[in-house]
Amino acid sequence: MASKEQVENLTEEAICPICLDFFTEPVSLECGHYFCRSCITQSWDREEKNSCPECREVFTDRSLRVSRALARLSEKVRTLSLNTEEKESKHHCEEHQEELKLFCETDKKLICVICAVGREHRKHRFMQIDEAVEIYKDQVKSSIQSLTTNKSAIQEMEEQQKQKISQVREQSQSLKSHVTSQFAELHQILVKKEQHILGEIKEEEEKILSPMEKNLQDIRENLNTIEEELSNLQGRMEQTDIVLFLKEEAGRKSRINDEDQTLSLRDGAMLDEKFDHPYWLNAVLKDIVVANHQGKTYGFLTSYVGDIFKL
Repeated sequence: MASKEQVENLTEEAICPICLDFFTEPVSLECGHYFCRSCITQSWDREEKNSCPECREVFTDRSLRVSRALARLSEKVRTLSLNTEEKESKHHCEEHQEELKLFCETDKKLICVICAVGREHRKHRFMQIDEAVEIYKDQVKSSIQSLTTNKSAIQEMEEQQKQKISQVREQSQSLKSHVTSQFAELHQILVKKEQHILGEIKEEEEKILSPMEKNLQDIRENLNTIEEELSNLQGRMEQTDIVLFLKEEAGRKSRINDEDQTLSLRDGAMLDEKFDHPYWLNAVLKDIVVANHQGKTYGFLTSYVGDIFKL
């Protein structure tokens, strides 16, 4: 009878290297390697070239030689392998090739009757396999019951933990929506206050610039008058008729430098002194506080905005 090792060696020879199962309709290539017919044709179709999966040799055509001898060998090895597995399933002693009928409680292992009378197990306690199976099945049942109870408790704990996680996520989502809504409303307040403050700055700018621009216009008019007078005087200097020059000059009541000079620079209040950082920041926070008194919940936003403007 073939040993297990011999069966394994024969099995290796009867296995297709592509599907790793016993050969089905084995064929050989020109290089001498064997494959199942369906395995090699599918491989060639997949690779789109006629090459050996083992040695990678490429062939011009698909020349396959059927190996009936290998087919018979593969079938015999398949049968022998099944018989060997069936024999092993009967639980025989590896040392004495006897059926295992006893269970050694001392060593916790299956033994045959020859092992039981041997020196190794002479003083050990034995029982029938069926009896040992019942004992250990009871132990397994007890473990199953314990694990089942533990499983139920853990499943309940898992469900509770999932609910708590879901609650936190729902609370987080609700808070995110609330914060988004609050910041949107705060943004409206800020935009409204921004437009209002910008309007105040524009009004103050016009109020300050109006007299300054009027004074600038007076300066320009006076400058034009001086330029005209300079032009006239320059023309008189070029007068060649000294008699006419003396008559015209003697008839002038006063010169330009005799006229009263009433022009002066006008200063305007600096805008940044009035509309500095504390002014508009306090105005914004005041509106938020008013909104709080109207039932809004901007408390945390007020603190947040205040922290920002402190930076």
